[in-house]
Amino acid sequence: MQVWRRHKVLVLTVAVVCLIFAAMVVKRVRAGGSTSAVEPRAGADSVPYAAVAPVKRQTLSTELSIAGQFIPYQNVELHAKVAGYIRNINVDIGDRVHTGQVLAVLEIPELVAQVDEAKAAVHHAEEEIQRAQSDVSRAEADNVALHSNAVRLVNTDKARPGLIAQQELDDATAKDLASQAQVDAAKSTLAAAKQQLEVAKANLQHFSALSNYARITAPYDGVVTWRFSDTGALEQAGTSNTSGLPVVTVAEIDTLRLRIPVPESIAAKVRLGDPVDVHVQATGEQFTGKVARFTNALDPSTRTMQVEIDVPNPNFHLQPGMYADVTLAAGRQTDVLAIPINALQRGQNGTAVLVVDAQNRVQKREVRAGMQGSNNVEILSGLNEGDRVIVGNLGSYQQGELVQPKEAALSTNSADSE
Repeated sequence: MQVWRRHKVLVLTVAVVCLIFAAMVVKRVRAGGSTSAVEPRAGADSVPYAAVAPVKRQTLSTELSIAGQFIPYQNVELHAKVAGYIRNINVDIGDRVHTGQVLAVLEIPELVAQVDEAKAAVHHAEEEIQRAQSDVSRAEADNVALHSNAVRLVNTDKARPGLIAQQELDDATAKDLASQAQVDAAKSTLAAAKQQLEVAKANLQHFSALSNYARITAPYDGVVTWRFSDTGALEQAGTSNTSGLPVVTVAEIDTLRLRIPVPESIAAKVRLGDPVDVHVQATGEQFTGKVARFTNALDPSTRTMQVEIDVPNPNFHLQPGMYADVTLAAGRQTDVLAIPINALQRGQNGTAVLVVDAQNRVQKREVRAGMQGSNNVEILSGLNEGDRVIVGNLGSYQQGELVQPKEAALSTNSADSE
């Protein structure tokens, strides 16, 4: 009986110990479950790492990569100003020409006759002027003699009245007035002859200018890119309604225009002097340049704006029609606070970032973003220089969580640089 009692006491003791142990386990589990998410996990190894990037001042720009095409700086088709036959054509495709160089000469027989006729008209007008000048001189001489005679008779009549008949006095006065009128008429004839000379000279200048158009010259230094005519071909006047083909085409290629179509989304950000990186596919060369000009208007059919970069080409190694890959950095802004783009949390309630504070705890902060570059974005408000923001896997962190910050190795870009 005592053995049974001892066995019963032992069983009860074991049961009580088990109940106490189970109660302690339940209490520990409950205590662990009620712990806030902000409490750090036991041990340093259990604190998660967080890739962070410092907020710092940078130079930002919007980067665009697009294909462009080289075109001549100037390109013109040279037509004949007047109709005629080509007497000589002195160039062919590929020839380098210089300003004022004669490229072709036209044969225009009727224009030569018109020039000769205009020269003869000038000589005739000059002779008419000489004759009119002689008439003026003779009329003036006659007027002097008749006027002197009339004055003398009038003075004599005043000194000795009745000595000279009134009829004689009247005749002398009339002849004096008539001679003065002849002088005026001779001077008018001389003026008309001079005007006729000016008209003749103008006609001569007109036909001489047309005659000069028989020589087709290069307007600038360049290369003949095409030839349309040969010796003996009839060229129509370039000003006629039925103008024919040009004689030659001359392109200026010692400097080329690299033209690129910039889409509407960044057209307003393009500025003169914006830097560009150029890679020529055909030659493999790479160089930098600047925006020289742009149209300031969009093409309605493509919704793009034409932008040009001037590219020196002194040895003509680049040719019009070649393509190049162009990287344009537009809308350049310097000394702005910026963070990596993947540090932003965009949502319906606004834009925010996760900041790691001095105690290495995560804090969510509302920010206002500005210009966006290729890799970085401008921060207008909400952050200070030197703050640490988490980049990547933003959904893995909670407000107030303890983390181990580790600065991320971010890729740099020529458009977004310090």
